[in-house]
Formats: sequence, C-alpha cells, structure tokens
Amino acid sequence: MKAAIVGVTGYTGIELIRLIQQHPYLTLGSIHRSENETVELSDIYPHLSGLNALIETFDAKKIMEKNDLVFFATPAGITKDLVAPFVEKNFLVIDLSGDLRLRKQELYETWYQRPAAEEQILDQAIYALPEFVDKKGNLLSNPGCYATATNLLLAPLVKNQVIDLESIIIDAKSGLSGAGKKLTQSSHYVNVAENMSMYKLNKHQHIPEIVQFLQQWAPNLQHLHFTTSLIPVKRGIFISAYLRLAANQSMEEVKQAYQQAYQDQPFVRMQPVNQLPQLQQVIGSNYCDIGFAYNETTKILTVVAVIDNLIKGASGQAIQNFNLWAGLPQTTGLMQLPIFP
Repeated sequence: MKAAIVGVTGYTGIELIRLIQQHPYLTLGSIHRSENETVELSDIYPHLSGLNALIETFDAKKIMEKNDLVFFATPAGITKDLVAPFVEKNFLVIDLSGDLRLRKQELYETWYQRPAAEEQILDQAIYALPEFVDKKGNLLSNPGCYATATNLLLAPLVKNQVIDLESIIIDAKSGLSGAGKKLTQSSHYVNVAENMSMYKLNKHQHIPEIVQFLQQWAPNLQHLHFTTSLIPVKRGIFISAYLRLAANQSMEEVKQAYQQAYQDQPFVRMQPVNQLPQLQQVIGSNYCDIGFAYNETTKILTVVAVIDNLIKGASGQAIQNFNLWAGLPQTTGLMQLPIFP
C-alpha cells in the first residue's frame, strides 16, 4: 500500500519515512507540507538524498488518487482543518497530532488554545493506543508521547482497581525532540545542555488525554498531578509514577494486573520486580519498558515507564496502528532493536 505523509519535514514525519522504508507492505507515496512550494526532501535533509523524494503542496484529491492511506505528522491545529475530505471519502487517516484525541470540543479548546475540529469528525475518530484499542475505523488518532507511556503504565492498575486514584503523582521527562523542530528559548542548546527544567506544570495538553483514556475504567477520575521536565537528550520519555495501593491490594495484585494486560503484547516489556528500566534500553525501538518497586516503609509504589518518543510515542505507534488496521502482526516492520550504545 502507498502511504502519503503530510507534515513530512518534522521529526515524526522523517521517522515515518525511515519506518515505511523498512516495512514489507508499505511504500512511500507522496509527501507534503503546507508551504506552496515544491522542494527536494534532500535539500532539507541531506541524509535522505537517496530517496529522490519531492515534497509537494497539499492537495487532498491528489493524495487520495495516488495513495492508499495518509499519515498526518503535523503540529496541533493543522489536521483538523485538512482532514474533512478524507473523512468524507472514508479514506484511511492516521493522525499523529493532538487534533482528534479529545472527544469534547471545549476540552481541546481549553488545553490547546485554538478552535477544535468539527464535532462530527471527532465523533468518528478512534483513540488508538494499540494495546487497548477495541474499535475499527478509518480515522485513527495516535496518542501523544507522554500519554502513551503514562497510559501504558497506569491502565492495568486503574482497570483492576489496584491503586488509590487520589494518590497518583506523575513525574514525566522528555528529550528535546519531544518539543518539536521549531526553535524556542527553552530549547536553545545553551539552555538545554547540562541542564534540566520543568515546564507546563500541571498544564500539559496530554493531561486531559490521559484522564479521558483512564475514565473508561474510572469514571470518577477527574485530574492527575502531572509534571513535565525537559532533559538534555535527543530522544526519550521517562515516566516516574508514585502511587498508593488501594485497600486490601498487595504487590501480587500489581504483578497480576500487568501480566494480564501485557503477556500477549509484543511491545510492552515488563522488568523483573524491583528492577526499573533505563531510558537507553528503548531508544531506537518501538518498545515500552515498565518496572516497579514498593517501599514497605512509606507504602508508596514506584512505577517507571520508558519509550522512544519519536517511535513508540509517535511514528512507530502509527505504523503499529496501521498493522492492526490491515490485519497484520503488530510487529510487522517494527522489530528494530534498541540502539546501544
């Protein structure tokens, strides 16, 4: 199948190209950006000179004529304005932006500070976390990077009522590529190198996405204490969760909850009890590694989840969602081992 990419010049767009090139059932079709100018991809990224790929201006009709599906790898606020023609034709769309993740328009407008997609489009969008998706459709909304790791960490515990929902504290850290390609004062080298800074304290746009996902098992859950920090690495999401067990729950229930959820999921790797994962062990791969430990003195459960934000947190997960849609094994084209060192 031929895949188009809209927003190809961003980090997730470039990662999609790399993954599509390794996929046995996908080929790169047309690639696009919003600027009204055609340009060779290699003029922007010389390392891709062998592809001889021309970036075209966006034209929905031409994309559907030349391709079998389209990935939107655009920043928030763009997909919602471009996706309607594809939805009308029931053309397969996998959106990597945040535009289709929140079901309520007012929630999107509050957290993203821009107008939301039309309600009829949001009603058709499927929030597609592959390990938990249970719907079929042609409008798939890829989860955000922080939300992917956090939901994979919390979902088994919330679903099985293992933890006290009022106790959840999430400390989330991201590499610099998670901030996108656009340069800002906070992402300038001199402010990032040998430094760590907290940003969007309890205001990150992935918070309502996480809450919305968990509400399918905990309808009364309304909030999370969620902090986000920038760390001086190119890639990676490192989630630390601090939780209290619910009444009459033990570490055995924690182990069983994770085992039940992920024993047949190829991209979630549970660590031995009391062994916490490191960021380096997932970089360059579509894996999410999770580990936990319990403090008998403080009665606090610590759970850590790590992913590569550009792969499992974005482009790799988008390919994983395509595989599920196409009836392929989830691992098709995604068995790259982590990079070491």
